[in-house]
Amino acid sequence: MSGTFVGMPAFPKAAHEAVGNTTLRANLRHATHTIRDKRAKAVAELDDWALLREAGKQIKDHTLRHLDTYLVQLEEAVTAAGGVVHWAADADEANRIVTRLVKETGESEVVKVKSMATQEIGLNEALEAEGIHAYETDLAELIVQLGHDRPSHILVPAIHRNRGEIRDIFTKEMGAWGRPAPEGLTDTPAELAEAARLHLREKFLRAKVGISGANFMVAETGTLVVVESEGNGRMCLTLPETLISVVGIEKIVPTWRDLEVFLQTLPRSSTAERMNPYTSMWTGTSDSDGPQTFHLVLIDNGRTDTLADEVGRQALRCIRCSACLNVCPVYERAGGHAYGSVYPGPIGAILSPQLRGTASEIDASLPYASSLCGACYEVCPVAIDIPEVLVHLRERVVQGGPATRQGNRVVLKPAKGHAAERAAMRAAGWAFVHPGALRAGQRLASRTRRFHPRTLPGPGRAWSATRDLPQVPAEPFRDWWQRTHGTKESGK
Repeated sequence: MSGTFVGMPAFPKAAHEAVGNTTLRANLRHATHTIRDKRAKAVAELDDWALLREAGKQIKDHTLRHLDTYLVQLEEAVTAAGGVVHWAADADEANRIVTRLVKETGESEVVKVKSMATQEIGLNEALEAEGIHAYETDLAELIVQLGHDRPSHILVPAIHRNRGEIRDIFTKEMGAWGRPAPEGLTDTPAELAEAARLHLREKFLRAKVGISGANFMVAETGTLVVVESEGNGRMCLTLPETLISVVGIEKIVPTWRDLEVFLQTLPRSSTAERMNPYTSMWTGTSDSDGPQTFHLVLIDNGRTDTLADEVGRQALRCIRCSACLNVCPVYERAGGHAYGSVYPGPIGAILSPQLRGTASEIDASLPYASSLCGACYEVCPVAIDIPEVLVHLRERVVQGGPATRQGNRVVLKPAKGHAAERAAMRAAGWAFVHPGALRAGQRLASRTRRFHPRTLPGPGRAWSATRDLPQVPAEPFRDWWQRTHGTKESGK
């Protein structure tokens, strides 16, 4: 995976700065509460929601277990339909492939459908470095791009902006990117949407190359699927002469019928709609309609390594609905930028450290960006047990990162910064197998209890700043038992 946002600190520091921004917190609170309340009502309409959720989980797990087979089947189907499939091991290779394909058309502009995969690999920046301008056409992505900003939500990238801020961005920046904002633009939703529509229309009509992601890929037919709410995707997928789709290898489903499950659960979980206003599907090329050239770039970028982890691989079930973000108390207060990745919130806290590894400070901190309340698991439409994966990744961080194989042995590199914790665990383990030492330690702790500090020293001070340390009892349990029952505990 491409690097973290340049200059981003670890999550605790970034989150501490974010919670001091009252405007940000108000924007997030209003948006997330609105979305999750609507989602709850939409989900409650389906008596078989639990069965759909389980079906989605089973389909995804089956696909991941047989991913090699279905990827080959997909390539064969796409090729037979007139498309060309490219394989990219990492972000750099994917960017090189897409840049080359655009240059071969002779064009210097492309229009884009909202795509998490292209954000993940930093495609816009790679194209810009080669003199190619990429124009985002999703309204929220347009706001982010015009504002020289970063996305902070999977579904609503500009969730941290209010209407007044959006009006100011349109007024100031639109003219430099194309058609300027109308004179006297207000912050009413209708006027903002109309300004964006007029600005983007000239892009759609002029562009010869479109770049998309995909929500799903159907192995048996080679069909790609994009669901969206504004119609910009339909324009990008049909008007350009060349279409380049950049998709992670985990977005595949085996059969056309499998879409039945996800086209019910994704809209309700994301936008609280019974179905998406626009569901676009394309299979290769057609002589009479749509792009005449179609390229599919399949990216790994850490997904194979994630697949090898029996606990962590469930993150690859994710269908990018963002339901977990909208119920997360940590995300609601810290916002998406604090996660230092295009994947914010609970899903980002388990996906980014697996795709990028835990070597960097920010990636090592992400598994701790959670209260483990479990709300994210309860709303996930494919039943990803995010708290389980978070705990699993915390163990990895403490151990020093992913395991490496040396011959027939799996070796874990010791982690820096956890020496005191490891020493404490070793001391506790030794004490538990030496009852005499344990008894002596308990008695000493009880007799010196009035001298115990109220907070932990050193790095532990942050933990105890918001928590009361448990008080040591005046008498150890073992002494109380012997005094009140007149016998020693069994086994002594």
